[in-house]
This record gives sequence, structure tokens and C-alpha cells, in this order.
Amino acid sequence: MTNQKYIALIDCDSFFVSCERKLNPELKGLPVSVVSGERGCIISRSKEAKMLGVPMGIPLFQAVEKFPECIYISANHYNYTKISKQVMSILKEISPNVEIYSIDEAFVDFTGLTKLYKKNYFQIAKDLQQRILDEVDIPVSIGISKTKTLAKLASDKAKNTSTRIALAGKCSIKHLLTYTDIQEVWGIGRRLGVKLRGLGVRTALDYINKDEKWIQQKFGKNGLSVKAELQGIMVSPISNKEELPKSISDTKSFLEFSSDIQFLKNELSIHIHSCCSRLRKIDCKCSTIGVILKTKDFRTLYLKEQLKTPTNFEFEISRSAFPLLEKMFTPNDLYRSVGIVLEDFNENSQEQLQLFDNNEKKEQNEKLGKSLDILEKKFGRNIVRTGFVNKNVPFKQGFLTSPQDVE
Repeated sequence: MTNQKYIALIDCDSFFVSCERKLNPELKGLPVSVVSGERGCIISRSKEAKMLGVPMGIPLFQAVEKFPECIYISANHYNYTKISKQVMSILKEISPNVEIYSIDEAFVDFTGLTKLYKKNYFQIAKDLQQRILDEVDIPVSIGISKTKTLAKLASDKAKNTSTRIALAGKCSIKHLLTYTDIQEVWGIGRRLGVKLRGLGVRTALDYINKDEKWIQQKFGKNGLSVKAELQGIMVSPISNKEELPKSISDTKSFLEFSSDIQFLKNELSIHIHSCCSRLRKIDCKCSTIGVILKTKDFRTLYLKEQLKTPTNFEFEISRSAFPLLEKMFTPNDLYRSVGIVLEDFNENSQEQLQLFDNNEKKEQNEKLGKSLDILEKKFGRNIVRTGFVNKNVPFKQGFLTSPQDVE
């Protein structure tokens, strides 16, 4: 455990909706919901959509039927990632210690900033909030307290205040815990919350009042860490070291159901390219891939494979992904989406060359992959698209063919 500091959690409000409103200001003030895909589910709602009663996670077809007055937009994660980086860049300018928790959340170490900026924590938060709104056009809520867990709770409470800023200091922590349902505590969740309720623990205050031996017996070391953080004792300090993601995935529902294997391969290639581009940005290669295939009736098929050699190049991943897709494919079924999952990452700086590998070919592939990224950065996303091309179908301008057509 470390000495206590003052931690702020900056949480972008209804982030995906806010991004869409930044790109299209005419949407401001209207009920808007962002959908995971053309046939997906609701993943973000504006305040106006929430007031209509649009629930999170409801399938699009049900939402359109029940709430026709709401505006539904298909998610564009590429744009959301770009906007997120703009927000995080501002946070890194005001404090040297920033831990990016998710695409729309980050912990910021506020300790010592009062002396630096000659302002109190609330004023610092207010200025930061206004700067993000002015420069990026994204509204944020800010919670400030002694630990990450308390800052997270304060941020949740801030969303219901006029300023969207909440401070949980020494005198207000007890009040915060008294009115916090145990399931709202970071690290507890719904399933564990149900168990705790069965044991008579209904609020965060109930939890910290429990004996440590009882907590350790029931929930082990992690349970004690949660209690300490709720008491204002920092167990999990801010880390500005960016951890490698456990996986990178990409999938999207089709505009129309399909049973065409060539169409599925083309769509899969688009997702493979998207994931490889993201993998190259973090200077890594993957050792395991998985292919996701969803049928019209919502059955999910999934196969994964360990690669012989780690890679971040589209054609090499396609060589393994296409056979997995073919194994799951049945001509008589209709499919709603296909996707790719990349796992088991290795940093390029730590990669060792293998004696019997075709290292010259590998170097050529890496150069081609980087060239694709440079073209997209200069001319826009998907300016060049990798795709499977049937030998009997004429080549289409703007597409790279499959590896076997190139070689």
C-alpha cells in the first residue's frame, strides 16, 4: 500500500453519442442512440434517449419499434478512438500521471496541482472540464477522492449534479458510502453484489464495517483491497505505463443476411485489416487468432488457432482465418456477421528471428503493412482495402487481392 494521494476520474458522458454530436452538431438536444451495428444492440444513449426510456443493450429492431422517435446511428469506433486520443492528450498536459482506463475514462493524479495552478481541486476540475468541452467538444464528469475506487464512485455521483463534478473528501466519504449500493462499487459487480446482499451487506458502508477476517474468509485478498480503497487507503496507485491489450477484435453486422462464402471472406478481410492496423500502431504481433461467425438466428460460432509465427500482417492472418471460416460455414445457413479476434501479443522489440524463417519475406510483409498504414493516414481510412478475390471475378480497383493472387 502507498501513501494517499488525490485522484480524479475523468469520464466522458455518453461518449459514443457525444462523438456523433461532435461530428454532427445538428444532433445536439435530440434523442440519439448508438448501435453496435446495423443489426446490433444499443451501446450508448443520450440523456434525451434515456428520458424516452430506451434501455441499454436492447436490439435495434426492438428499439425502432418501441421508440421510433429516437435517432439510431451505427457505431464508428475508428472515429471514437481518434476523439478519445484528443481528450487523453489534454489530460496528459495537466498532470504527469495519467492512467487510461478505457476509451472514455482515465484516472489523473491531482496531487500537488493545487500548488502548481494556485487553485483548489474543484476549480482545477472545472477548468479541465471546460477546456475539454472547448477544444474537443466532449462533455465530461469528474470525480475526485483519495483512491481510484472512491474517485469512481464520486464520478458516478457527479453525473447527477449540475456541475458534473463531485469531491469525496475526508468529511464526505462516509455520506457517499452510506448511499452507495454495494453493486455500484468498482470491483464488486452484479453477481458478487447479489451474494453480498444475501449476507446482509447492502451498501458500501455496510461492507467497510465488516470485520477484515470475515472479508478475507469470504472474498480473499481482493476483498480486503476493496475495503481499504473504500476507507481511503490507496492500494492501486496510478500507473501511466500503457499495458498491452489482452485482445483486439473487429466485427460488424451485415446490411443484409448472406450465405455467400466469398462475401463473408471479403467482410472478414476488412475486419482483419482493421485489427492488423491497430496491432501495428502498438508495435506488436499476435500469436493466436479466432474467427467469429453469427447466424441469422443469433447462434455464435467460434474457432481459434495458434499461429506458427507471430504476425501483424493481413495476408498471413488471412491464410489461417479463411480455413477456420470455411470449417464453420454451412451453405444452407444465413449469416448476420463475421469477425476476427487477435490474442497473445508480443512486442516487436522483443521478437527473436527464427533460424529457418523466411526473414526476407517477413521484412517485405512488414514494409507492405506499414505502407498501408501510411496511405490510410494520408488519404483516409480504407483507401486501400484487403480482400479475398475469386479467380473467376474481375479485379476491382481499390482492393488488394488475396495472398495466393499476389504471389
